[in-house]
Amino acid sequence: MPRTRTMLIATAGFLLALTASAAAQDYPAKPVRLIVPFPPGAINDTVGRIVATQLSGRLGKQVIVENRSGAGGVIGTEIAANAPKDGYTLLVVSLVNAVNPWLYKLTYDPVASFSWIAAIGSAPNVLLVHPELPVTSVGEFVAYAKANPGKVQYASGGVGSFQHLGGELFKLMAGVDLLHVPFKGGGPALIDVLGGHSKVVFATTITALPHVRAGKLRALGVGSRARSPVLPDVPTIAEAGVPGYEAVNWIGIVAPAGTPPAIAAKLHEEISAVLDSAEVQKQFASEGVEAMRMSSAEFAAFMVQEMGKWERVVKEGGIKAERSPHINRRADPFPAPRITCRRPWRGGMPCRPGPA
Repeated sequence: MPRTRTMLIATAGFLLALTASAAAQDYPAKPVRLIVPFPPGAINDTVGRIVATQLSGRLGKQVIVENRSGAGGVIGTEIAANAPKDGYTLLVVSLVNAVNPWLYKLTYDPVASFSWIAAIGSAPNVLLVHPELPVTSVGEFVAYAKANPGKVQYASGGVGSFQHLGGELFKLMAGVDLLHVPFKGGGPALIDVLGGHSKVVFATTITALPHVRAGKLRALGVGSRARSPVLPDVPTIAEAGVPGYEAVNWIGIVAPAGTPPAIAAKLHEEISAVLDSAEVQKQFASEGVEAMRMSSAEFAAFMVQEMGKWERVVKEGGIKAERSPHINRRADPFPAPRITCRRPWRGGMPCRPGPA
């Protein structure tokens, strides 16, 4: 009897493996939804759309980007965490996912609730100021801020956003008192600075480039360890007066935990091929994004490491969510209209709702 039972278990396992392998070979049989938990205009959205376009071609089915913003990315993330575990719902994650556990009481585990498919790319922040602000270097900005404590306003895409974290890290390391002005997304924050209302923003290279090149905003420093290839004349913030400063956003793609391993492996392989394509490398280079290459296990470990790094900034900076997000725990009974863009957002050019 024990031998028969062992054989039955082995046979069941073999049949399960065959079923999973067949499912991966047939995947995808319909369009795949890629949730971006922020509005159009953010780095998550721009990079997500670049990858989605190329991934659609490789999978043979459309990868549809869906912006589900709110509560610092928590709403869209929870929708993805509770989605069917079949590979047809993916989520764009970023540095903010490593921060939200320290800001919100989440209904999902920031690591265990997901299958970590692939890291995609990273980009540093850029300290931008409106031309009306009488500073031309990081050193002058620090001196000006110290002479005007609590009066210099910096805009961000919301509490816990990359712009906010970069600003709070700068405050801690430079010893200055800046006034945080949160907006609902990085796009609106940048528009406010372009209009001269807030004078400062710690933007990403993607959103900063067109405005720096047009002379509408002044770049004082970048948050990477080395100078950015797209802004070679702009020093790093560390070399320009705040030693040790580094703020780099990262982007990746995950699926709900429990997604069949064969499907997760196929997605990792196809995304890796997308990152190796000449077209994506060209687009990333023009936007100041550096491709990231990690195994799925390394990506999950990286997320844990990032959570530890930014916990310190949240606690020492006294960062608190404006309010607890009220989220439908069972997710998504009324899908939002799909957001389509004719081309990547460039300051002030909005995307438009398309057919669902």
